[in-house]
Amino acid sequence: MVAIAVGPQDVMASRFAISPLIETMHAQWVLAGHYRAGPHQAWVARWRETYLRLTRELPALRAAGAITGNKGSANVDFIAPPPTAVDVPFEAELAAVRATPVARAHADIERVLAVRPPVAPWVRELLFGPDVVALVARAYEALWSEILVHEWPRLRAVLQRDVAYRAGRLAAYGWQAALEDLSPQQVRWRGGRIEVKLRSMQGEERRLGGRGLLFLPSAFMESVGAYLEEGWPYALVYPARGIAAVPAAPDRRVAALIGRSRARILAELAEPATTTQLAALLGQSVGTVGEHVAALRGAGLIAGTRTGRSVVYARTPLGDALIGG
Repeated sequence: MVAIAVGPQDVMASRFAISPLIETMHAQWVLAGHYRAGPHQAWVARWRETYLRLTRELPALRAAGAITGNKGSANVDFIAPPPTAVDVPFEAELAAVRATPVARAHADIERVLAVRPPVAPWVRELLFGPDVVALVARAYEALWSEILVHEWPRLRAVLQRDVAYRAGRLAAYGWQAALEDLSPQQVRWRGGRIEVKLRSMQGEERRLGGRGLLFLPSAFMESVGAYLEEGWPYALVYPARGIAAVPAAPDRRVAALIGRSRARILAELAEPATTTQLAALLGQSVGTVGEHVAALRGAGLIAGTRTGRSVVYARTPLGDALIGG
């Protein structure tokens, strides 16, 4: 277990972010069978052959499995560093990886392999070769462009909703409220400290010192991970809410009354969402969803609240009564 000491300034300095590169790395762990597919079983089955083809064409993708995705053990950080902003594009994150000095990458790899079982000679040769950074970056770029990008709008919508929920709880109610359902078996708030159960770190302590903590929701992780190395922002990676939850099909009577798509939107709005997020979740165009949202709002079943440049919609008590009845 590692304890993270929190000071008075750390709530204001903490932030949430979404990383398409980190999610690409997590997706590889699931596609490779290192992590349980869970709610992604159908998705894994659909893309399994494409992934296997990529591993044959790009050996660095297989080699990366030796230095990432090691449960309870060391993992390299240079492949998917914590993002520097709330919603960084994949291309910008990949550019940061490509800028990693080879000597630093080799040192990171050596640290991990020192506590792992021996790897095949070809894997070691690739990982300690002069082109390892470029080869790994190219492998993840292919994984993103051929597989992840097709699912990203829906995944991003789920992650955005999680961020809005948890950031609101942190700002309004403090650390305990934000952490209480993060992963009850792994994370808890105790006396000004965040305690995280990590097998790779026992009895250690870190101090935020006013820098705050970076929270990274993941669509593929089922447990909490952490970036707690000096030189990186301290970060917690945690399972996003709503990945496994599929809204119950609205009552057929409700669908007959207001239409199937509008009933589905009303069901999705058990948690607030924007029109763009709803479109991604439902697989419909923003224009089509916008028309349905306008109709539901006009009927008093949902209401919108402006947050920055976006309008977030939620069910009204009348909407709750209709969908619940």
